[in-house]
Amino acid sequence: MDNEVLLKIEGLRIEGRSGDEWSEIVKGVDLTLRKGEVLGLIGESGAGKSTVGLAAMGFARDGCRISGGTIEFDGIDLRVTPEATRRDLRGKRIAYVAQSAAASFNPAHKLIDQYCEAPVMHGVMPRDQAERDAIDLYRRMQLPDPEEIGFRYPHQVSGGQLQRAMTAMAMACRPDLIIFDEPTTALDVTTQIEVLAAIRDVVRQFDTAAIYITHDLAVVAQAADRIKVLLRGEEVETAETYKMLEAPKEDYTKSLWAVRSFTREEQPPGEGTPVVSVRNVTAAYGMVNVLEDVSFDIHAGRTVAVVGESGSGKSTTARVITGLLPPKSGEVLFDGEPLPPALKGRSREQLRQCQMIYQMADTALNPKLTLRQLIGRPAQMYLGLDGTALEDRVRELLDLIELDPAVYIDRLPGELSGGQKQRIGIARALAAEPKLIICDEVTSALDQIVQEGILKLLNKLQEDFGLAYMFITHDLATVRAIADEVVVMQQGRVIEKGTKSEMFAPPHEPYTDLLLSSVPEMDPDWLTCLLEKRAAAGG
Repeated sequence: MDNEVLLKIEGLRIEGRSGDEWSEIVKGVDLTLRKGEVLGLIGESGAGKSTVGLAAMGFARDGCRISGGTIEFDGIDLRVTPEATRRDLRGKRIAYVAQSAAASFNPAHKLIDQYCEAPVMHGVMPRDQAERDAIDLYRRMQLPDPEEIGFRYPHQVSGGQLQRAMTAMAMACRPDLIIFDEPTTALDVTTQIEVLAAIRDVVRQFDTAAIYITHDLAVVAQAADRIKVLLRGEEVETAETYKMLEAPKEDYTKSLWAVRSFTREEQPPGEGTPVVSVRNVTAAYGMVNVLEDVSFDIHAGRTVAVVGESGSGKSTTARVITGLLPPKSGEVLFDGEPLPPALKGRSREQLRQCQMIYQMADTALNPKLTLRQLIGRPAQMYLGLDGTALEDRVRELLDLIELDPAVYIDRLPGELSGGQKQRIGIARALAAEPKLIICDEVTSALDQIVQEGILKLLNKLQEDFGLAYMFITHDLATVRAIADEVVVMQQGRVIEKGTKSEMFAPPHEPYTDLLLSSVPEMDPDWLTCLLEKRAAAGG
């Protein structure tokens, strides 16, 4: 590692606006980063991690302003240098990798066109050379068919492939600094390993400095040389990764290290008619089968966790249950009665009984509607509520999700934290008074502290209303916390299923073993050891 300081931030202060009032959200943070070094920035939602990461580029998002301190990048003071200079640095010498690649790529342009834009615009290389460079980096990132994958559109590749393509795009101009903002949070455990290994390798190959922002300590431990912990805009402590893992000094840091305390007791096996029965379902996109002979039941008051890597068929199964993808064969029963295969054939009552909570609350909630409108619409549409009755129901639902109606009812989604937005997604699903709720990766984008609050809330609501949950997740810690039964899917098939206690006790199917072994551990050498073992085993 080069000892030369690349980035030096001193006394950074950033303010955020709420209405006409400004309040401090980053409170005097210091940060030093040397060439070739990776700094992990961790903390719960609202700690200021992403805000500090963006400030390292001399940038503040809408509604924020840098109000104090210095930001010096390679001798350039980003606070006082002209905006034209900052724009020239961004993308060329400082790059940013966002959490959601799907939301960050332009869906109308091929991957290679978006890769080539920055190096051509900044005069780093001509288009033909940029295309050859893209293919080389796609190969380094271990993307399949590197000569051709760049000529696909974003929707034509998996989430893990898209995240690696975004990392390659960030490297296009060979920047001195990359800010990774939760780059593996929304990925399944096996894909996360691939992306994490690719990120670590490409950073080392090009001796690039990086700030790695995450709420997952086990993940950042695999990539970071040092770790800085933030809480409510202030630094808690900073130390080398090994030292911090072995002996964190502050109580707050120790709390982040703690294993999730909430675990739902496994409920007795379901009896009687299941709320939902998936029976021998085969489904296809075009001529390609994506589900093959899938079967499982979900009983009232029970949670069935459906796990597997990207492309295993988890969300596709949910699409079949909701009628968005009619099956080629097989059927879905609700309370023992066959559901019409297509959404348009289902009655309003059948639609009401099955609701979804989505992974990305940011994109699932209309940013122009107030919480009153977002929660009220399904209650109005499915239950016919209006006027005072509708108002009372919205307030009741806000109380259920532990948000004060007097404070929140007229807020817009943009005025909420990530955890609060996900609670609104839960309230919106509850507004229809369903029997089944499909939870599609609802905690994957949240920090561990907020995750625990959401899981406790879902558990309480299930106990109070006897709800059946289909819980789609790649997070096996979440499975341990909330599931009664587990269904493991691979390449569109159910390869193993059983109660939670059965599924976490060996022996397992080889693929289930792969999933379990891919859960990161709080050991900086874990990823290296895992990759060495798999290489030795030929996997």
